[in-house]
Amino acid sequence: MAERHFSNLRRHETIDGYLFIAPWLIGFVLWVAFPMIASIGLSFMEWDLFSNPRWVGTRNFEQLFTNRLVGVSLWNTAYYTFISVPLSLIVALASAMLLTMQIRFQSFFRTFFYLPSVIPAVSMAVLWFWIFNPEMGLANSLLRLLGLPTSQWIYDANTSKPSFILMSLWGIGNPMVIFLAGLQGIPTSLYEAAEIDGASWWDSFRAVTLPMLSPVILFNLVLGIIGSFQVFTNAFLMTNGGPQHSTLFTVLYLYRLGFEQFRMGFASALAWLLFVIILIFTLIQLRLSDAWVYYEGGDK
Repeated sequence: MAERHFSNLRRHETIDGYLFIAPWLIGFVLWVAFPMIASIGLSFMEWDLFSNPRWVGTRNFEQLFTNRLVGVSLWNTAYYTFISVPLSLIVALASAMLLTMQIRFQSFFRTFFYLPSVIPAVSMAVLWFWIFNPEMGLANSLLRLLGLPTSQWIYDANTSKPSFILMSLWGIGNPMVIFLAGLQGIPTSLYEAAEIDGASWWDSFRAVTLPMLSPVILFNLVLGIIGSFQVFTNAFLMTNGGPQHSTLFTVLYLYRLGFEQFRMGFASALAWLLFVIILIFTLIQLRLSDAWVYYEGGDK
């Protein structure tokens, strides 16, 4: 009798659990899983949204290797990713370490550093438009004050991508908070033992902080690379891919193909190429993590 009661209780709990997650499951199936599966089929077709799809086989994938702008967009995205992600991690970690110091108004400074990451994208684009304005922008005004040469920033093909990388540092709030949580989880006894052994600040950072933070660093690195490969909003709002396609990132070009040129089949093929690239880089990071990520339990 007791076993039957326990079995009925578990069945009711299972049903209740599925009912609670049903809204998420329905949303996932309708807005994520189904579009992904449909895009696989579309990548083998030619479709302009207005006529019936036409099967073209692997032609869309073949065009990925001959279309010049695909190569340009992938290069721009790779340039942005491999500079902005390490730089953002370094700045986020440095900010988190500063915010662990026992100072007055600590909560205010933590909020101040995190706040930019929750500002709406359009508002942020308007703000950086003003900062990067060549004539009256804050950036050039500061350079003039310091007696340094000014720049055209996002309006010059040579400085547009570095300008976007500089903008990415504005949104370090999320990785900074994660680093902050990781730093607060490091036992102070480790630092005390290092200090007794005569370790300097740098020795403690290298031998205690970095190993103990390595899982957090891996987490932020994976999310950072995935997010940077999908950069879109700032480029779309501020430069629309210019000047001279220097900020034509892959997702922005994908948007142009699908919703401006109505080449949905080719856009789907490019989306799956981007998915494969992100997947490969994620798997490489996870594979290499065995050599440098330390887990407190001792297991890799």
